[in-house]
Amino acid sequence: MQDKIRAAVIGVGHMGQYHVGVYSELNDIDLVGVADISKKRSTDVAQKYNTKAYIDYEDLFGKVDLVTISVPTSLHYQVAKPFIERGIHVLLEKPVANSLEEATELFALAEKNGVHLQIGHVERFNGAVQEIKNVIDSPIILEFRRVGPFISRITDAGVVMDIMIHDIDIALNLIDSKVDSINAVGGSVFTDKEDYASCQLKFENGCLATFISSRVTQEKVRTMALSQKDAYVFLDFNEQDIQIHRQASSAYLVSKESLKYRQESLIERIFVHKGNPLKLEVQHFIDCAMRNAKRNISAESELRSLKIALRVLEKIKQSGEAAS
Repeated sequence: MQDKIRAAVIGVGHMGQYHVGVYSELNDIDLVGVADISKKRSTDVAQKYNTKAYIDYEDLFGKVDLVTISVPTSLHYQVAKPFIERGIHVLLEKPVANSLEEATELFALAEKNGVHLQIGHVERFNGAVQEIKNVIDSPIILEFRRVGPFISRITDAGVVMDIMIHDIDIALNLIDSKVDSINAVGGSVFTDKEDYASCQLKFENGCLATFISSRVTQEKVRTMALSQKDAYVFLDFNEQDIQIHRQASSAYLVSKESLKYRQESLIERIFVHKGNPLKLEVQHFIDCAMRNAKRNISAESELRSLKIALRVLEKIKQSGEAAS
């Protein structure tokens, strides 16, 4: 009988606990333990999932084949590096790191040590995102809206690195062209980082992608709208739903009482297999790390998303300095 794959989760806050839950459901995984700087949190999670609690993640060296690391971004490099150096496969929550230099070094170390390093861009595994690649052709305009209320537990990152980077990553993988220019603005409300931001990426092929991200909005919205010559495509990330509007027509109806506008179009609803994106992400990580499956995103693409997000942050900083 084949031995089970030994796994652990480092950092069992909000997102880390989701990873623990996924590993605990997989029959081929031996959840060796969980580690967290908070002894109480580590102990509580370990008891819930019948595993061992650790405070020092270094105690897991030699005991695991792979780990999920879900600690604050500022600690990503520090925590991931020693696991990679020891040949342990790493699923690292996004973003890779706070700097392109640290991120590049982690991927170089992973290649040197034969380690699969995967970044936790969970929206890549959203069924609707997977399906939309089959229905788009030469997009002209993309509009992303990812807004919601403020969550006090997120303090180490602004909206660009916390939520906009998901949409940047999706756009870069949908548009077969290099980014030509970036414009971005943003502001703070609850923290010392940007709590809302708006960004435009113009690509060399003429495509324009617009992003609005906010944690000051009292409704949770996660959508993408895409325009191409023959269709308007609308995707709801929360519902994993896709609508395609085709053959649109419009007209003005004038009467003595009013002027009305009417629009008609054919609407197609695309069937989407609505799996658990995080479970699919973890399974892909395991397959690549332990079964030589082909990774769905190259290391170069992982770094490209971070590079663009860092440039967006720089543009926001510049716009703030110009306004002051």
